This record gives sequence, C-alpha cells and structure tokens, in this order.
Amino acid sequence: MDMQIEGIEIRNYRVFKHASLTSLPRLTVLVGENGCGKSTLFDVFSFLKDALTQNVAKAVSKRGGFRELISRGEKGPIGISLKFRETGGRLATYELSVAQKGGAAVVDREVLKFRRGQHGKPWHFVNFSRGHGTAVTNEAMYGKPGATQQRKEYVLDEPTVLAIKGLGQFREFRVVSEFRNLIENWHISDFHIADARPSAEEGYAEHLSTRGDNVAQVAQFLWEHHRDRFAKILEAMKRRVPGVDSVEAKPTEDGRLVLRFQDGAFKDPFIARYVSDGTIKMFAYLVLLNDPKPFPLLAIEEPENQLYPELLPELGEEFRDYARRGGQVFVSTHSPDFLNGLGLEEIYWLGKQDGFTTIHKTSENRLLKSLVAEGDLPGSLWKQGLFRNARST
Repeated sequence: MDMQIEGIEIRNYRVFKHASLTSLPRLTVLVGENGCGKSTLFDVFSFLKDALTQNVAKAVSKRGGFRELISRGEKGPIGISLKFRETGGRLATYELSVAQKGGAAVVDREVLKFRRGQHGKPWHFVNFSRGHGTAVTNEAMYGKPGATQQRKEYVLDEPTVLAIKGLGQFREFRVVSEFRNLIENWHISDFHIADARPSAEEGYAEHLSTRGDNVAQVAQFLWEHHRDRFAKILEAMKRRVPGVDSVEAKPTEDGRLVLRFQDGAFKDPFIARYVSDGTIKMFAYLVLLNDPKPFPLLAIEEPENQLYPELLPELGEEFRDYARRGGQVFVSTHSPDFLNGLGLEEIYWLGKQDGFTTIHKTSENRLLKSLVAEGDLPGSLWKQGLFRNARST
C-alpha cells in the first residue's frame, strides 16, 4: 500500500488561521478566487519539505521571517498536522508546531503518533520539543496484545532541526523513515516554459525537475529505458496536438540535447523553441505524468495556462491515472473546462471569511450534489458562482 495523506490541518500560517482538509482522495483539486489561499496551501507542502531537507529556521527565513509567515494578529505557534496512511495500512498523525525564540524560529513541538483502535491511547513514536525528546525503540511491537512502549531519550544538535530528519536515518524507526522519505520526494511544480525550450546539456535524468528544465533528458531516458511510457506520450501528443507525428530528444555534436517535433505536413522537424507554448507544456506534463515511478505527492498550480480548453478534461484523467499508479495529486485551477472532467468528491472550494481562508468539500453540499445528479457539470456550476454556497449544506 502506498502512503497517502488523508487529512491536513493548518493553524496560523498566513491566510490559514485555522483550516483543514479531510477525507482527501488521491486526486484533490482546489478552486477559488485569486488571493483565497490556493498557492499558500501548496507553500505549506514546500515549507515542510524545506524544513526537513534544511531546517525550520531556514524554511521560515526563506518566507520573509516569522512575522511575515504567521497569520495576521496571531502570536503563534504556527501549526501543521498531517494524517496519513502508512504502508502497513495504519492511520498515523504528524504534528509540527513552530514558534519564535530569541528572534529565531524553533521546533516548538513535533509528534508522530498512531492510535490503537477508535478509543485506544495513541503510541507517540516521536515526541520532541526544542531539540529534546523521546522516540519509541520497539516500533515492531505496536498493535500486539499487551505490548507497551519502550522509549529512549534523544538530543538533537539544534532546536531548528526536525526529529524525523535525524531519526529517519535509522532502520529501526521504520515509520519515521517512511514519512521522511515521503516528504523528501514531494514534487511541488514550478514549471517555466522558457526553461523547457532551450537545448539542454546532454546528461542523465530520470525524473522531471520542478522547473521542467530537464525535459529533454527525461524524454531521452524514457525513450531508452521505458519505451512503453514514451509510446504513450507520443500517442497522447498525436491525439491532442494537431500535426505532431513524433517527438525525439536528439543529441547535437557539441553535447547538448534538443527536442524535435515532427509535423506530418513538413519534411523537417521543428526544434522546441519554435513550437507553441501549449505544445511544450503538454509534452512536459505528459513526460511528468508518465514517470514510471510517480512522486508520492505531486502539486501543480493552474495547469490550464497555455493549453487549449478542450484538452483539459483529458488532462484531468491523466492526473487521475497518475494518482491511481501511486502518486497523490493536488491541483489548483480556475478552469471550468478542467473542473468538468472531475467528480465533486475531488473538488475543494477555498473562500474567505473575516480575512482568513476557509475550505469546503463540494461533495458535502446538498445543492451541488443534486445539480450534478441532474446532469450539471462541476465547471458550469463554478462558472455560475454556485460554489460560493459550498460553505453551507
């Protein structure tokens, strides 16, 4: 079983004074007006990854400091909680609180726990505060009759370092290691078409970078080692981009790679810098979504930009297929055409109340459910402004 995030709770993080997403599906799509917090939610993912790969102080500093990050009028701490299903199928909760001490951000509290049954006392596998804490050393005994927690105290080098970073290096902390690996491999896309256009230095890359600047190398890798995946990309390109018969990543004499798109109406292929933004973007998304080893979490903002509207429902199905293969997907959008390819259970609406963001699951709204049941499409309902009623059932 792949690890999956089932719930997110955020406190005092910019526009999220207190907000939560529950019962998350493998494909989660966020919709809302500009400034409602869609980008901020994706930044929560980036913050956790930065806090793990670097430390909490650097993650906060990268965002302008504690005062810039904390919700207006609040003193803290900043809190992020994730409920996730680990590979053994059990529901775990990770809680992180970040506070300010002496002008610097520190880990105020960090907990990783399981709950035994509906009413059982939770096992706190990790319980740390400001560089000191304990961890369970007999994790394998969890769930066995009569088993009790055996704990050991640890001290970290800095109060800004996450305990899951240090403990996750050791094999005896299996769930901690799994969770650390999950976050380290999150892919929060920051795709720039301009980066994908130039010919790139010849090299080796198995996975698309967050900026998409190695798309030629990844295409070459798929063509050489995963021909079935590359064939799917070509088939989709031919179906969605009129005139494109083939795509190749061709090495040049000076050691660079260029993408060449063949149009059946012309004798010679076009180099990537001469084709449309939409063609490049569709190809990059198809390369990303046909990765043989999906990222455990993929987050993409407004994939509809530069793409022909009629292609968007199919792109939604590509995201869904990626999620089925093991990669949980979060997408933000403004596009009714993209929403038309989704089910209500995949859509969350973000709105503002008293200056802060609220999050609503559209499938829990009776009006929207009844309209979709009668044949209306989610995108049409969004365009009509009916999602604003999603806060009430």
